[in-house]
Amino acid sequence: MVVVTDLVHVTAVEVVGDHRLRLAFEDGAEGEVDLAEWAWQGVFEPLADPSYFSRVSLDRELGTIVWPNGADLAPETLHAWVVRGAVSDLAFIHPGA
Repeated sequence: MVVVTDLVHVTAVEVVGDHRLRLAFEDGAEGEVDLAEWAWQGVFEPLADPSYFSRVSLDRELGTIVWPNGADLAPETLHAWVVRGAVSDLAFIHPGA
């Protein structure tokens, strides 16, 4: 399981593949996350379509990424994935995985 302690906001997001994002954080961390193996269920189901997934944007007030349907991912989880270099334990954030 991913253990998260610090809240570090996302400062930039760029789509670099069908389900791949390049992220930057306020502490200077940068990297890519590949969500191709995500179990696209519930609020995340529309993101299975790469064209919808690419509609991701940065919500500066929340400090994280969001999609038009209201789906978002916790910035501390994204940060942990980038720092570790891999999306690990998807079930932590999405129990259907």
